Amino acid sequence: MYVVLVYDFGEKRVAKMLKLCRKYLNWIQNSVFEGEISEVRLKELVSLAKGFMKENEDSIIIFKGRQQNWVDKEIIGKERSNIDVFL
Repeated sequence: MYVVLVYDFGEKRVAKMLKLCRKYLNWIQNSVFEGEISEVRLKELVSLAKGFMKENEDSIIIFKGRQQNWVDKEIIGKERSNIDVFL
């Protein structure tokens, strides 16, 4: 499945969440990630994040879709990272 994950974490935990998300998804902007991921790997990511997040202060929002081509994405300004893969 294709997901867009957005998080808002406290200053002391934000770096840890960034590092965790980079293991699973593509970093596209501050606190925003996207990419193809299996349901199992997404559950693993969320479970690990819950291990250090403070649920009364932090938040994670996940938008799910079947595939990336079902989402229209328009970039205005500088793209943080290009996720195209050339073989």
